[in-house]
Amino acid sequence: MASLVQIHPPAPRLPEWLRKRRTHFESVHNLKTGLRRLHLHTVCESARCPNLHECFNRGAATFMILGNLCTRGCGFCSVPKSRHPGELDPEEPANVARMAADMGLHYIVITSVNRDDLEDGGAEHFARTVQEVRKALPGSRVEVLTPDFCGNLEAVARVLDAGPHVFNHNLETVPRLYARVRPQANYRQSLDVLRFAKSYRPESLTKSGAMVGLGETPLEVEALLSDLREAQVDVATLGQYLQPARRNLRVAEYVAPAQFEKYREFGISIGFKMMFSGPLVRSSYMADLVNERASEPVPGILEAQRVRRAPPNESGTASRRTPFCASSSVGRIMERGGTAALPE
Repeated sequence: MASLVQIHPPAPRLPEWLRKRRTHFESVHNLKTGLRRLHLHTVCESARCPNLHECFNRGAATFMILGNLCTRGCGFCSVPKSRHPGELDPEEPANVARMAADMGLHYIVITSVNRDDLEDGGAEHFARTVQEVRKALPGSRVEVLTPDFCGNLEAVARVLDAGPHVFNHNLETVPRLYARVRPQANYRQSLDVLRFAKSYRPESLTKSGAMVGLGETPLEVEALLSDLREAQVDVATLGQYLQPARRNLRVAEYVAPAQFEKYREFGISIGFKMMFSGPLVRSSYMADLVNERASEPVPGILEAQRVRRAPPNESGTASRRTPFCASSSVGRIMERGGTAALPE
């Protein structure tokens, strides 16, 4: 009998600190029913977030717009893929606002798939969604978690013109791993998007997140955090990568809670207003609390101490780079720099 050959080494066992025991099926069912009625999607469902039951039970969700099909093939993500996702739903912006109002939300997070098939990457649709939400819930705060729009800073500006209170764009991982983790993205381009966002709309908080457990080193994570501060990012989040489906990248390491605390302490030491670091932290997880703590620092595990802000780069401007996008179907891509100074 031929011997069995193990192609991959066994995956590490899920540690105790990552096991979620509480489920809330009734809350999940009720919220999903309302979302489907309005033909809406959440990244919580499409990305198979481990915090879904907890967040849906407390009436929180991250709306995912521009449809449910992504034009990119990131190794970590389980959102469905398609090179031709189809037309945008013109009712989606108003339906997001209606659902947010029905849920009585005071803090709304809006993210999207990548739509490299659209000339503006979906920026106009994104902006209309923010405007509809702000009109329906004028007293609420809105956070956007955007794609890189292939480096099109005019598209980024269009979203910012709609007036989000928080602008979030994730680096996801360290530059050495981009070829495996984000093959159709560019690390420096994402930093330029964040730098431009702070320059263009200084009154908005800027935010970015990354995953650990993909094979990076602690020094690489610290370098990533330092790059974010150099880009004048206000808030950073770090969480454990969990393989959402068999087709996605395997977990290289389960990072211990003590290491997450070291990352948190490092982030605070270099000047982040808020550093949210933990195994089950996700970019939009507890976004309302993160925003509140970033605005008014309080003591505790999520403490955000006031530290001297990191200086801008030597020129004080975002460097000019050729926008990177793997999809040649994207139309005009604008190249534009911008100052990166924080307001006094």
